[in-house]
Amino acid sequence: MTATHTTDESEVTERVWMVERTFSEDSPHILVIVYATPDGERYLQKERAYNRFGGNAPEVTAAIETDPDTLAPVSDAEKRERYAAEAERMMARHDPDDAV
Repeated sequence: MTATHTTDESEVTERVWMVERTFSEDSPHILVIVYATPDGERYLQKERAYNRFGGNAPEVTAAIETDPDTLAPVSDAEKRERYAAEAERMMARHDPDDAV
């Protein structure tokens, strides 16, 4: 079961954990970050552009809060298991705001 949170503005959010970080195959200056629910059932993909050869990489935190409506289902069973295992590992090793 995933945890939902209510912000001060009474908006419901869901905490998702970073489970994958790669570079885009089409654009090597695009960092692709995947966050997933602890059960691996739903995910959110974010892309951040930066210059890999100069400048700073964008900060990636162990977890983020997001609107549950932005999460997509993970249809592949193997990927769900991998995301759940990685989310569990991140939760055990990091606070949500830790840079990873």
